Amino acid sequence: MYYLVNDHRPDRAVRRCWECGHEDNAASLAACESCGASLAVRRFLLSSRWERSGFEPYLAFFQKQIAHPALLAPCDVFPWPEASPNQVCSVVPYNGETFLLDEAAPVPLAKVIRFAQRACGMLGMLSYNGVRLGWLNRSNFLLRPGGDVMLFDPEVASVSDSPLSVEDTRPIVMQLGELLRRYTPVEEHEWQQFFAEAERGAFATPAEFGRALQIEAHHQRSHAPTLHVGMTDVGLQRALNEDNWGWARLTEGVELFVVADGMGGHDCGEVASRLAVETLIQIAKERIDVQPRPPLDTIENALDEAFQTANNTIKGNAEARGNDMGTTLVCAMVIDDQVALCANVGDSRGYLFRNGALHQVTKDHSLVARMVEQNRLTAAEARHHPHSNILLRTVGTERNVDIDIFRVELEPFDRLLLCSDGLWGEVEDGEMESVLNQHADGRIAARELIRAAHLGGGKDNITVILAHVPAAFEAAEALGRPVVSAVPSIRALSTSG
Repeated sequence: MYYLVNDHRPDRAVRRCWECGHEDNAASLAACESCGASLAVRRFLLSSRWERSGFEPYLAFFQKQIAHPALLAPCDVFPWPEASPNQVCSVVPYNGETFLLDEAAPVPLAKVIRFAQRACGMLGMLSYNGVRLGWLNRSNFLLRPGGDVMLFDPEVASVSDSPLSVEDTRPIVMQLGELLRRYTPVEEHEWQQFFAEAERGAFATPAEFGRALQIEAHHQRSHAPTLHVGMTDVGLQRALNEDNWGWARLTEGVELFVVADGMGGHDCGEVASRLAVETLIQIAKERIDVQPRPPLDTIENALDEAFQTANNTIKGNAEARGNDMGTTLVCAMVIDDQVALCANVGDSRGYLFRNGALHQVTKDHSLVARMVEQNRLTAAEARHHPHSNILLRTVGTERNVDIDIFRVELEPFDRLLLCSDGLWGEVEDGEMESVLNQHADGRIAARELIRAAHLGGGKDNITVILAHVPAAFEAAEALGRPVVSAVPSIRALSTSG
């Protein structure tokens, strides 16, 4: 839990000076009457932790007083028995930073590289000082107004007096690689591959990763503007984010975008959604990244096979764990910016935004969706039906699930929107359409869509991917297709099982 706190006390007539301790400064004064120090309001971020096993390591980390430009070190750590006997708080100065957690991916490549360089140096410093982190994710980083990324409130597993071993550093380097890959534009496929290697454990230490990063930055340049955006948010009423998303360049001219909404709670739903995204991308890449490029029907079959493999992988994992994990899954495979294959199971949706209008491409596999098809409910009634959460198909609950695949002929300036039901369940399609019309910048549009879901109630996790089709008029004309059409061409290709 994170709190923004300050020392502004309108209930008190006097203020205490932070520098000299003088207690009797009039609240209206701008400077201490004793030492002349500024009495401007000071702000702090306060974090709370309840896991007792982490209290002593975090306190030992604080006592080391490690300094690094990429580390926002705590200025105080203290128990708070009045709030809870098992609560420890950490305080850092706050200067207008924002949470990386609230940023849409990707960020500009130059910032990703800067982030990577700073993080490698900072993790190397922690490693040298014997600080072993338990994990590293987006919630551990803040963005300063100038763009620099700062480590904040790390999960400290242990502290020793000697530098860490390779066995202790490699897992954190792998987690850093995953984080960097997630924020790298999918168009920058060489950098995506480089960070994926780090994610797989290619670099044992932060120093090794940093040296490889320096060499890579020397050889590579940015190839394309950022077109695609992804963002996920826990919502306002959940403690755990079971959604997951991913993207990858499968081969030249073929990109895959995936959103999954897990079910089953801790160690179930978030595991199922992660397995679904990772397996779908991995198998699709293995089947499609061949020479020569396979025809469209073969690519469709590869997508179907990747879906089935993801489904059966989750089912096998659930049986091994003895639980009932599952997930919804929607994806869009974009081929040469001309055709999209959209596939789904469950109620995570795919939309096409064209000429200012939003069109739903996929069909929900839910009880209320079937009732709407049977004219037993209206679409408006379905949104608020007490059984709106009952799904007829999910990934991982049965082997060999039925998969719907839709073929969409793309046109310049199209946008594909993939989302979990945390978005469309809180925001009407018309409102989503309005947001997309107001914001051509995908990063702003993604944040505004999630904000709209919060305003709608934020009862569920919210995940959004926006994939943009560039203005390739020549490609459209070469295919003999109109550049602009009022209604998209969407064909249901198959339902497999």
